[in-house]
Amino acid sequence: MGGALLVAGTTSDAGKSMLVAGICRWLARQGVSVAPFKAQNMSNNSVVTPDGGEVGRAQALQAAACGIEPSVRLNPVLLKPGSDHCSQLVLLGRADGSVSAMSYRDRKAALLDVAVKTLQGLRGDYDVVVCEGAGSPAEINLRGDDIANMGLARAAGLPVLVVGDIDRGGVLAHLFGTLALLEPADQALVAGFVINKFRGDPALLEPGLEQLRALTGRPTYGVLPWHDELWLDAEDSLSHAGDAVVGRPAAPHGRQWLRVAAVRLPRISNGTDVDALACEPGVAVRYVTEPSRLADADLVVLPGSKSTADDLAWLRRTGLAAAIRTHAAAGRPVVGLCGGFQMLGRRIVDDVESGAGEVPGLGLLDVEVSFDPVKHLGRPAGTALGEPVTGYEIHHGRVSHCGDPPLITLADGTGEGADSGPVVGTHWHGLFENDGFRRALLSRAAWLARRTGFCPAPATSFATSRAAQLDLLGDLVEAHLDTAALTALLEHGAPDGLPFVPPGAPAAAPSARPAWSDQT
Repeated sequence: MGGALLVAGTTSDAGKSMLVAGICRWLARQGVSVAPFKAQNMSNNSVVTPDGGEVGRAQALQAAACGIEPSVRLNPVLLKPGSDHCSQLVLLGRADGSVSAMSYRDRKAALLDVAVKTLQGLRGDYDVVVCEGAGSPAEINLRGDDIANMGLARAAGLPVLVVGDIDRGGVLAHLFGTLALLEPADQALVAGFVINKFRGDPALLEPGLEQLRALTGRPTYGVLPWHDELWLDAEDSLSHAGDAVVGRPAAPHGRQWLRVAAVRLPRISNGTDVDALACEPGVAVRYVTEPSRLADADLVVLPGSKSTADDLAWLRRTGLAAAIRTHAAAGRPVVGLCGGFQMLGRRIVDDVESGAGEVPGLGLLDVEVSFDPVKHLGRPAGTALGEPVTGYEIHHGRVSHCGDPPLITLADGTGEGADSGPVVGTHWHGLFENDGFRRALLSRAAWLARRTGFCPAPATSFATSRAAQLDLLGDLVEAHLDTAALTALLEHGAPDGLPFVPPGAPAAAPSARPAWSDQT
């Protein structure tokens, strides 16, 4: 059976996803057949796989790092939160009902069995499987039925690396405390640590690492530096909280910038769709959460939503709905994607996702949508704005009426989406990743917004930008981790005789109502 390890984190957004991608890229470049794995992911960012299911977007990025296609085997359990109390459960790529934080616990034993068997199958097919944990392994209120962190590590005999984000502060305490809250059998699998996002003189950190080793008996496998190019496909919601600039905007190819406001919906899904826009020189993409940010925007993007009716109500409550209408009334462009497309229509009939029934839309497109209990998954292709396009679809909403011309023409001659000129929408995700279409859309948006000095760069390739990021991750792993020790860990597992660090987990962890945010 192939080697494997688990990358756990002191917190959500500590860098687990990117470290797994970097290790995968490093191994793949050496000719090792490698696959990523995440037993349980909680995210509304997902993709449709060639085998017809749905997995977390982070696992798709990690698969690209490995040079393989994404598969439902890479993420057997996906939780897609629709509210603070309820999530859709996606099991091996297919929707399998909804669960609350408490009812989910009743299913975890069976789900752990699915995860372990799926991982076992991957280990039979690949030389190495690099697993990603969820949240923190030291959530002692959740350890009894954990399937994503030490529960998986124990069941599958996985050595564990714990990564901490030094940019948050207190990383040594985080690493020590994470280990010290684990029971002895869990601690025996934790082989060492990785520090992420370090800025400064490594010599100043070294004494702390030596003391951490003295306290825990475990080495730090490496210190990864901060790098401002690592922003694409940032899955965790913490990465785009509130108003924030996306990426590192390059200088314009023409004389003017194009300003894009992407609305940061409370239940945003596949918000990374706008990453491709942010790769374009002269395109400044900002997530926004209040209407004043739309006043000087040239293009407004309404992303997908896991709770379309609720997020539409939020738009109205915050004044953003009125601001979007004002923007469109001035002839300036608006693009809606999936749930955002549904919001732009005349009405939504939703007895499935929110149970809200008939809800009026923003009325900017002549479109009506009804929700179907069966989720539609697809990887379609067609043409849009004169360019060949591909994408993927993940939605319950079905267009029951469309009086506007379609945005996309499919191979069979049927249409998808709507194009009213200034306002366009589609159910497709990944559409902006098509380079020719993206340039055509930005040219139209600039003309409508009277940004005559903006000109899209002729050679920007989103696929090349993503590959360059994956190569950078592989470079950082090769240069800054102890790769010989990492190889030994993959081949032999956690070393014997690792010391126990008190106090360990309580003998009987207190019963507590779990929060969804504890394991993401």
